[in-house]
Amino acid sequence: MYSEVDQVPLINYKRFLMLAPHADDVELGCGGTIARFLENDCEIHVAAFSMAEKSVPDGFPKTEIRDEFNKSMAILGIKKNRLKIFDYEVRTLSYHRQEVLDELISLRKSVNPDMVFLPSSEDLHQDHQTLFNEGLRAFKEITLWGYELPWNTITFPSRGFVTLEDRHIKKKWQSLQAYKTQFAIKRPYFTLDYVKGIAIVRGIQVKAKYAEAFDIIRTKW
Repeated sequence: MYSEVDQVPLINYKRFLMLAPHADDVELGCGGTIARFLENDCEIHVAAFSMAEKSVPDGFPKTEIRDEFNKSMAILGIKKNRLKIFDYEVRTLSYHRQEVLDELISLRKSVNPDMVFLPSSEDLHQDHQTLFNEGLRAFKEITLWGYELPWNTITFPSRGFVTLEDRHIKKKWQSLQAYKTQFAIKRPYFTLDYVKGIAIVRGIQVKAKYAEAFDIIRTKW
């Protein structure tokens, strides 16, 4: 992993915390990065704040997205004891800003991450904005990168990149296939064309076959 600006490898980071407003956000934004980091024996923790039960399509049990999230994490290789699931209702995180901040401070103490991935500063979704803002408060002393979800942004400051190989893209796609609910409602970003297409575009920017791009919020060496 390196910054397009300084080209310095982040070789001293081994413990990562991935923050997801909803189930599937970290897989979409940095699933390939997670796959690559796990190959390098990194310790990955994932915290998801909403299982979006009110958004479950008809015909599925209300717990379906939670089950899909757990299956997706298992496919990526995240250990169960490194998963944290909260039960905030979708699109209500802004109503619970202090509670969210308190949870993040608790995660900071229990995980003690070297680096945190969270929604981009440019993400317009109300839950994503809340998690970004409270994440910045909780983790402002360490390295923070924002992951890319293009359908939620107008612009995206792609200054950080993680280069990927075919196997990382395959693992990312396998993890996304756990979300039967999202395929049922035909999310346009739940397609192999999208997953590979954006990875190819970001790879071209840094002379790699594939990459995921990130908003560099803060870097600490």
